[in-house]
Amino acid sequence: MADTKHDREVKQLAKKLGAEYNAGKGVDIITPEMVIEYEPEAEGLSSGIRQLQGYKKRRYLGVPPSLVEKAIARTKKTKVGVITPNGRIRKPAGRIKRGKRR
Repeated sequence: MADTKHDREVKQLAKKLGAEYNAGKGVDIITPEMVIEYEPEAEGLSSGIRQLQGYKKRRYLGVPPSLVEKAIARTKKTKVGVITPNGRIRKPAGRIKRGKRR
């Protein structure tokens, strides 16, 4: 079966980061430092951001270069960052607050 545009771009990003593409449920890429959900279409930005909720690592929304400005506007005032398929971070992810330390 042929790869979709989504699959090709996620695999490209995963290779760039030295990670594996998770084709199943959940986010598309998980590394020790971050999680990435890739959305190739503007209509999927909101659902992509929702899918990143609950992860305790830095969270990124992966988008093609044509959607970077829309994704940055959509993630404004959130801790979700924006990354392109070539691994360039266009908006850094905010830090996730940890529990109180004793």
